[in-house]
Amino acid sequence: MTIIPCKQNKGLRDQIERFAETLKTEAHKLGDHGLDEREFYQSGLFRGAIERVRGQFSATMRGKREFVQHALNHMEDGGFIAGWDLTDNANRNDYIVRLNSGRVAVIDLKGCLDGNNTNIFERPPLADEFVIWSICSNPGADPQRNTWSGIHTRLSAEMIARNQQVDGVLLWDMVCATIGRPCPKSVDGDRLTNLGPFCVPPPCIYLFPENIPSISIPFVKGRDIGEVEILAAFNAAFGGYAEEIHHVDFRMEMRGSELMRQTVVRHAGTIEQVSEMTAIRRVEKDL
Repeated sequence: MTIIPCKQNKGLRDQIERFAETLKTEAHKLGDHGLDEREFYQSGLFRGAIERVRGQFSATMRGKREFVQHALNHMEDGGFIAGWDLTDNANRNDYIVRLNSGRVAVIDLKGCLDGNNTNIFERPPLADEFVIWSICSNPGADPQRNTWSGIHTRLSAEMIARNQQVDGVLLWDMVCATIGRPCPKSVDGDRLTNLGPFCVPPPCIYLFPENIPSISIPFVKGRDIGEVEILAAFNAAFGGYAEEIHHVDFRMEMRGSELMRQTVVRHAGTIEQVSEMTAIRRVEKDL
């Protein structure tokens, strides 16, 4: 078993690496800069251009926001949620979702989960439910590594250290079921949903425990899908199966002066991945 059903497309990854090498050695032949090969690579023009393009890719949220808006509109039109809005602080890319029960869910939008940005989140007081949605639009990224890095290395430590509750994680974006990230859920074509220009399989959902582990309650289990209304709405709206849901358990204990935590990801009654007991280095909360 694996922590997420999709895997990186090795063929595409190899093509990306070969193309990158070609670009590094042949870039001086492109454009009208008028420099010879030595002057070109000494000028900093190549490095500057690469950094500019990289920054533009990192900064733009237009495609990600478009995907989110299509998904939430689809859920609202289908009656799976009552409505949604951008938060007042749009720079955080958060969304407020009004659930059919009257509860309020807040979504914190992230990129690939292996980045430092995953550590930056704050559950707002108005949130009855708070979830993180990873939109990793880089087809060369490794979904297996990203998922484990985000859930264990970053989120579990941050939740315990800052006493910040996260109810679950949604891993789902416009690259799912494309050549860059083949998805086993898309083998049966009738499980795909058209969202404007996008065509996507059901999302991957990770349910976290109701409570953060503590000295008094050292082991907490991931909840059932019916206990987190926003994630249940995503699963129903896009044709997810109950057996496809992932559950995340946390265990903590003190070893001498060090606080340790363990993360377990389960799926369909089977443990997919489990960590060793790992130290948290930055605990400040009153345990």
